[in-house]
Amino acid sequence: MAQAQEMAKALNPGLENFSPKGFEALWPTMPKEVMELMFGNAVNKDGLDAKTRLLLTLAGLTCQGAQADTAVRQTVRHALEAGAKKQEIVEAIGQMSVFAGIPAMTRALELAQDVMGDNKDDET
Repeated sequence: MAQAQEMAKALNPGLENFSPKGFEALWPTMPKEVMELMFGNAVNKDGLDAKTRLLLTLAGLTCQGAQADTAVRQTVRHALEAGAKKQEIVEAIGQMSVFAGIPAMTRALELAQDVMGDNKDDET
C-alpha cells in the first residue's frame, strides 16, 4: 500500500489528498419509489421490499469485513430513504457480529454513523 501511495505521489502530487468520499456525492440517493421498482416488490408482489433488501445488503457487506466504505455508506443512505429506521440499521449490522466478528461490526457501525449522524431521524 505504501509503495502504491508513493507511486501515486510521484505521478500526481494532488493524489496525496485524494478521498473517495468525494465520489459519493456524485451518486444520488434514489427515491424510495424507484428502489421499490428496481429492487423491491413492484414486480414480485410477494417478494421482499426495498428496505429489507437493503438491510440484507448491509448485513452482507458487514460479513465481508465492512471493507467497502463507499458501498456501506451508500447502502445505509439508501436504506434510510427506503424507510429503514436507525435502530433497524444498527440491529442489522449488530446481528452480523456473530458471523463476521466484532471488528467488522464495529467498522460497519462507524461507517453507518457517518451517514446517520447527519440524518434527523428521531425514531432511533
